[in-house]
Amino acid sequence: MNGTADAEPIRVLIADDQPLVRRGLALILTPDPAFEVVGEAEDGEQAVTLAHRLRPDVVVMDIRMPVLDGVAATGRLARELPDCRVLALSTFDMDEYVVAALRAGACGFLPKDISPEELVTAVRVVHTGEAAVAPRLMTRLISAYVRAPQRPDPPSAHTDLLTPRELEVWRLMATGLDNTEIATTMDISVSTVKNHITSVFGKLGVRDRAQAVIAAYETGLVEVGQRGQ
Repeated sequence: MNGTADAEPIRVLIADDQPLVRRGLALILTPDPAFEVVGEAEDGEQAVTLAHRLRPDVVVMDIRMPVLDGVAATGRLARELPDCRVLALSTFDMDEYVVAALRAGACGFLPKDISPEELVTAVRVVHTGEAAVAPRLMTRLISAYVRAPQRPDPPSAHTDLLTPRELEVWRLMATGLDNTEIATTMDISVSTVKNHITSVFGKLGVRDRAQAVIAAYETGLVEVGQRGQ
């Protein structure tokens, strides 16, 4: 590969039941030397099997697939291959399975109408361990989830262990601010924000930013429509 000398390409597995979509995603990523598309799966079961064999860094996973859907496949990958990160895709902005996928362990969600540039950026972000959720969708997705009947009981996270500053970082994160915006709002450094976020994740028992945001709504730390200003 002719990528940079100090970085191996990001290994990507594409899982979608539509051949045209798989080919399109591959054509977006393949020309960039930063990526290597190592395989394609047509259902969730095949995605899990190929992930075990090919050991991709990132799986771009359609939510709705036959045999084993994307949510169930994501859950299995989170348990069986925790170093493999899942970026979930959906045709629909308001998809009840999206939050389920994030809870199952997906590191991000994007609608399928994103631009090629947005896909490339999201795969890079997910690979670093950050969450990649389209900003325009996060509040709407959580809103739909929170209002849904028969919502699961709030998590038993030890929120009382969080310091006041960690609570504020968590709240700002949940209202859609990125690390730089949180640092500006709180007048602290970005590195300090990252340290607080790591601590928050540990105390809440969540894997990533997306799960932390869901937990913030579940516990009532923030409410639908609240903003980070």
